[in-house]
Amino acid sequence: MQLVGYEPSGRGSALLVAGEVGDGNTDGNATPVDRRELAAGDRLSYSLGTRRCAGTIDDGDHVACDRPSAPYCEYHTDTWICARCTGTCLKAEMDCYEDHAVYLAAFAPETFKVGVTREWRLETRLREQGADRAAHLYTVSNGRIAREIEAEIARLLTDRVRTGPKVAALANEVDVDAWESTLAELAGFVADAEIDFEFDPAAEDLERGVHEKFAFDYGIDLETRPVRETIASGTVVGVKGRLLVLENGGTTYAVDMRDLVGYELEDGETDRELQSSLGSFG
Repeated sequence: MQLVGYEPSGRGSALLVAGEVGDGNTDGNATPVDRRELAAGDRLSYSLGTRRCAGTIDDGDHVACDRPSAPYCEYHTDTWICARCTGTCLKAEMDCYEDHAVYLAAFAPETFKVGVTREWRLETRLREQGADRAAHLYTVSNGRIAREIEAEIARLLTDRVRTGPKVAALANEVDVDAWESTLAELAGFVADAEIDFEFDPAAEDLERGVHEKFAFDYGIDLETRPVRETIASGTVVGVKGRLLVLENGGTTYAVDMRDLVGYELEDGETDRELQSSLGSFG
């Protein structure tokens, strides 16, 4: 059985597995994908075997790949070209003609990330990233305009957050003063900025202020930062973004689910020696 994908918080929280335990299927035949839900209190009992390309999922079926590159080989790496867009469309033909939201996401204590998404998908996208708080700053008529605003705000703030700060955020709270100060600074960004935008801000009717604020609770209450590990055994504490929090042997671990993709799974707890937190020796 191979772990071939995952669903972060916001999309249900699950591991996607294909095949039977130990079958090692690499012949390219399509097999059904099973969704292993991750609810607090559930027990995972898998050890990690060899890792290779996770292949591809097509209409609910998994097509295996035997190439050693992980999590994906060059033939199965999907590059989302819109993620590199800064307002000048990189596609042969622009196709993002629907309302987009420009947002600011907060990761405790004070990492603030600007991003864009289709407006109807805003809350889901924020939960997928594991944001602690967020604010909907602007709504614009298409993705190109949203990316242009994002690129300008990213000169002041980051537009990506790596796993390390997200692990640290698991045992922190957002610095509210810093958050509110940053929101106040950005509330009138488009109107006040002396920037020659490619679009007409007046035509977009961009209002000052924040459209909507969000505060998220993922049900994970930790006093100390968990140990970062790559394991698939332990009791599920919760899922925040793509971070799976597990308790194993008195220590709490944070697992980036993307680091699990491609591994063969075997029944049974891991026998690998794991780093323990100081609290586990109390």
